Amino acid sequence: MAKQTMFRVDKSLEKPERVMLVGVMLAADFSGANETRERAFQTALAEAADLVCSAGGDLVHTETAKRDKAQTALFVGTGKTEELAEAVKQHGIELAVFNHELTPTQERNLERALQCRVLDRVGLILAIFAKRAQSQEGKLQVELAQLSHLSGRLVRGYGHLQSQKGGIGLKGPGETQLETDRRLINQKITALKKQLQNVHKQRMTRRKARMDGRLKTFAIVGYTNAGKSSLFNRLTKADVLAENQLFATLDTTARKLYLSPEASVILTDTVGFVRDLPHKLVSAFSATLEETALADVLLHVVDASNPDFERQMDDVDEVLEEIGAHEIPQLVVYNKTDLLPGGGRKPGILRDAAGRAVAVNISVTKNLGLDALREAMIERAAEAV
Repeated sequence: MAKQTMFRVDKSLEKPERVMLVGVMLAADFSGANETRERAFQTALAEAADLVCSAGGDLVHTETAKRDKAQTALFVGTGKTEELAEAVKQHGIELAVFNHELTPTQERNLERALQCRVLDRVGLILAIFAKRAQSQEGKLQVELAQLSHLSGRLVRGYGHLQSQKGGIGLKGPGETQLETDRRLINQKITALKKQLQNVHKQRMTRRKARMDGRLKTFAIVGYTNAGKSSLFNRLTKADVLAENQLFATLDTTARKLYLSPEASVILTDTVGFVRDLPHKLVSAFSATLEETALADVLLHVVDASNPDFERQMDDVDEVLEEIGAHEIPQLVVYNKTDLLPGGGRKPGILRDAAGRAVAVNISVTKNLGLDALREAMIERAAEAV
């Protein structure tokens, strides 16, 4: 079987891999004035560094480059590739992570030139998801996404192999190792999809039981690390993992939430979104994300203390549109408002010209604004049809 480009399994006695992060500013990826483009690039690079740490890597060196467009063979060009190869030797790099999606050819050529493993942004996020998935469904979905990603990269390591000769009982010239691996992976993908269909049926049964109770459903969505799981825990007194790291939780959790004698709702916590979330993951996690698409109201949690929070909101909205949830009413929840300059932002409900609750300022860690959030949820639950 072809080796999979992902981080090694964590072991207590195993040292983390020494990682070099490579960030490339392509003209098409960042728009606006030079200062705005540079700030957006540095924000994306900082997020990539957090992803490396979340995956368990030891980030020891960072390289950056600017290009009008990606080079077909090496993505960064021959000159920069030589610089990267020198940095690999100098810093003892075991893994080079590119904060971009690479083609199989680019990944293979870079590994040959750098003499170390290469991982792109898609593979990095897949590695994190593989570490964090806990439920049966989550593990199946991650494995499906990994195999789909790997199937396009099977050429690695097999370029020197020749077709096997036919033998007794074998028809035709036989198969190359590459063909064998591709066939086995396709069989595994088919089997995983069948397993996920069964899990999906179970989820639909549970969802139908909840819907029969006529309770409105609120789904918590937002950029990863915005405080979604912390808010879910505070409101429902649950014990969902909530840590200051990207993609701390992957598995959807649902709880009944009592708001008032007249109003109770179902609250669900979902996987966080991120800039350029790989399509393979969106596709693989379609069953989980259905919880979002079928909600009555979305609680869009935003890290208001992040200078780039508006762009993060746009990224979340893009994924919501991709999964067919963009027309579901949203109640924006501005979290971490206590961290804003000038003593923070006053907690409470923000209303539009018609007096309708459209957003709430809160701080989960300081327990500020949560009563106002419950009040706004009661109002929006009454509006939901």
